[in-house]
Amino acid sequence: MNDSTHTPMRAISQDTTGGPEVLKEVRLARPVPGPGEILVRVRAAGVNPTDWKHRATGGFLGAPPFVLGWDVSGEVEQVGYGVTLHKPGDQVFGMLPYPYGVGAHAEYAKGPARAFVPKPENLDHVQAGALPLAALTAWQALVDTAHVEAGQRVVVHAAAGGVGHLAVQIAKARGAHVTGTASEPKHDLLRRVGADEVIDYRTTDVAEAVRDADVVLDPLGSEHAVRSLRSLRPGGILVSLLADPEGTLAREAERRGVRAQVMLVEHDQAGMAAIADLAAQGRLHAEIAGTYELADAAKAHERGETNRVAGKLVLTVQ
Repeated sequence: MNDSTHTPMRAISQDTTGGPEVLKEVRLARPVPGPGEILVRVRAAGVNPTDWKHRATGGFLGAPPFVLGWDVSGEVEQVGYGVTLHKPGDQVFGMLPYPYGVGAHAEYAKGPARAFVPKPENLDHVQAGALPLAALTAWQALVDTAHVEAGQRVVVHAAAGGVGHLAVQIAKARGAHVTGTASEPKHDLLRRVGADEVIDYRTTDVAEAVRDADVVLDPLGSEHAVRSLRSLRPGGILVSLLADPEGTLAREAERRGVRAQVMLVEHDQAGMAAIADLAAQGRLHAEIAGTYELADAAKAHERGETNRVAGKLVLTVQ
């Protein structure tokens, strides 16, 4: 195993929190995989809302400098001691451990071998790089937390977003009836990914229109999540992707005789394997809203922060 500690690589980093303009292309030492880790030559890496939130505030990562990005698709460059799952040259994709294992927006990224699975041959790196964080979030919310089953009624809010449009497909793959909410211009996308019903949240009160859901996936949090509890049948569950610091959501759920869970995505080999299987079958795909060269990461952040993106933004690394 070659020691590449001093071999430079391109990466997108920042020295301070702030707007997209704080992102700079820099040269950093290439990571070296430790025991149980692999080094991946990044070919594509998704850009997610959590990236621009951490860029702006530091979030879980604290003060810069840091390299953002959790989604990785690429080739195994090097394996650490004890790794048997992957070997150099393997095409893999996965999510670096969230939140502290960050670093995908670079030419090379390292992470636990078991955070990665083989990339399906029918996916290019852009498609594969768009999936991990958003698809794992949807999978862990709907399958691991809500235990969605065939015949259940599922509501996905912000269903044209990165997590949302993948959640629609995962719920459909489980045999659920899916209602997706989005502005009217995005309804064709929702139908294309399999939504049975679509609702324009700008003209319709979803909490009044849907009252018998088994599961609600809410990425918006706060008062929206609390109000969305009204869509659930007794015993139903709402999974929120944002914190409930005051406990308001939990108290209102108990009062209504429903359940509410706040979920944070985790790296997950079993979940990635399930996602890879659905993608290989053609039952799960990412809608690519735009691709950007690594050096143009700030432009991807600018576009993402408009909150008008349907699907996923992806950085490509040449």
